[in-house]
Amino acid sequence: MRITADQALAWRLHRQFLSPRTAAPVTDIVQRLGGVQMQLASAAQTAVTTRQQEPAPGEIATGLANGTLIKTWAMRGTLHLCTPGSAAEILSLVASARTWTKPSWQKTFGATPDEIDRLAEAVAEMLDGTALTREELVAGLLARPEFRGMAGELRSGWGTLLKPLAWQGVLCHGPLRDTSVTFTTPSSLVPGWAGLPAPDEAAPEVIATYLGAYGPATPDTFSQWLLRGAFRKSVVAGWFSDLGERITEVSVDGQKAFVLTEHADELAATHPSHDVHLLGPFDAYVLGATTRDTWMLPAEHRGRVSRTAGWIAPVVLSGGRVVGTWELEAGTVVTDFFPGGKSPSAKALAGEVARVTGA
Repeated sequence: MRITADQALAWRLHRQFLSPRTAAPVTDIVQRLGGVQMQLASAAQTAVTTRQQEPAPGEIATGLANGTLIKTWAMRGTLHLCTPGSAAEILSLVASARTWTKPSWQKTFGATPDEIDRLAEAVAEMLDGTALTREELVAGLLARPEFRGMAGELRSGWGTLLKPLAWQGVLCHGPLRDTSVTFTTPSSLVPGWAGLPAPDEAAPEVIATYLGAYGPATPDTFSQWLLRGAFRKSVVAGWFSDLGERITEVSVDGQKAFVLTEHADELAATHPSHDVHLLGPFDAYVLGATTRDTWMLPAEHRGRVSRTAGWIAPVVLSGGRVVGTWELEAGTVVTDFFPGGKSPSAKALAGEVARVTGA
């Protein structure tokens, strides 16, 4: 089946609740997207409300409080807001890469696989049925002589030694205590938490979720989204192969990619979009496809979106293509369109500016 990149991008806009926006609750949005990056709480909030017909800012806090949402280190080692079921499946795959056992990781962060195993046992015991701040958790660990050599990394705000524990389902973020982050176990937070499934059981579901929001896509793009390509290509290819007739190969402007078979006819019937969107920083639309997706983002402008220190800029979309970036300065939207490109219609852009500023 042959389609154009314009069709693919329009279909993604529809699948990601951007064209049109949705009346669905936050859990449905997060589930459809496979997770929303939450390194910045404000960016996660924007990613959700951008997709809602009637934004409900308190929904994320409510979901985290009642266990219908979970905040944890997931894809690419970054904090994400996920539904518990998706989180368990994604964590299973990320943990299966066992990046903390690689010599380069051990050299950088100074912990052996055996030490990570012992750390996981200790943290699971300390967090069982309770929530502790980072300071409380670290103090408890450093009271044990075997962990005193890890003091610097344990205190680090990057959470480097805690990420392998999160990936194994040992810990996740708990409720805020005043303004302090806490950690707890998923089983303490999520009613009926069943633990992590086996990777081969999780892979088909994670890939299906991914293709349902970011397809058409390749195994390599999926691997980049999940863990920056840390998996062997043969492993990811095997996961895709195991899906069998659940996926269909398509040609997008001559490039091969996959979609879920159940979506193939809908994709083929999709018309290019002319809609304009202002997306916030770290939006799933950009992160899911990755900034290497030249259908979405011209390669020569990638550096304008993917910036230093991992910052992903707010973007202007026209028909699903990134045509520029924007910032909010003193309540005013300031756009920076890419040179040589076609700017969106002034009327459509004005509507988005009004939505963002509340004017």
